[in-house]
Amino acid sequence: MTDPHQPATSPGTDQGDIERRAALAEALGKEVWPADRDQLIAKAQEGTPADRVLSDLQRLPAGQQFENVQEVAQALGLGTEQQRF
Repeated sequence: MTDPHQPATSPGTDQGDIERRAALAEALGKEVWPADRDQLIAKAQEGTPADRVLSDLQRLPAGQQFENVQEVAQALGLGTEQQRF
């Protein structure tokens, strides 16, 4: 029997990953996409991002376009929700 009070997170996703992805999403907003690493860093620096957000963005591969926060999280090795079929 499933506990109805358990968080609805996918296997392979932990609370730390969720919090990091949420911080990235908050720092980047919705209007920046698609964007590469440098554009994402510049966008984050328009606000007052946490040091962790900037260090995560600096780890992204140069020259790669990202369509959304999910792709950024995957590139950083964060656990992400799996697509449902």
